[in-house]
Amino acid sequence: MDSEPVVLGRIAGLFGVRGWVKVFSYTEPREAVLNYKGLLLRRGEQWQPAGVAEGQRHGKAVIARLDGVDDRDQAKLLVGAELGVGREALPEPEDGHYYWSDLIGLNVVHRDGTTLGRIDALLETGAHDVMVVKGEQERLIPFVRDEFVLGVDLAKGFVSVDWEWD
Repeated sequence: MDSEPVVLGRIAGLFGVRGWVKVFSYTEPREAVLNYKGLLLRRGEQWQPAGVAEGQRHGKAVIARLDGVDDRDQAKLLVGAELGVGREALPEPEDGHYYWSDLIGLNVVHRDGTTLGRIDALLETGAHDVMVVKGEQERLIPFVRDEFVLGVDLAKGFVSVDWEWD
């Protein structure tokens, strides 16, 4: 694999006694995390192949049983692990849409040329995504195209914003 896998979710907890886990999914729809071929699991620094034996949406959550995990004790060892896939398994995003993993680490530059910091994380709030920008101070900037986000240049590594700060 040429590049770091793209994280699609993480194992957030246990579900029942037969090896099922709760998956906090970053995919849309949430249950899509279960359908990727070549799914990988990371505990610590190591990625390893992982297959989904069973899985489904359960209310607002996603639950799954991974291959070879048949009881609660085995499942407990997976809590906190990340699920991902190689970049080649992902479809190209539509024009004007981006994978969060492509945005994290980009510089955020105000329209006047001032660098505000780097994108440390993104948050889903329901109304819109929010960039967590860390620089001299932490700023939360809504990812709203043409209002606050003026442009994204992945090749040059920055996001241009129109955001007033104190």
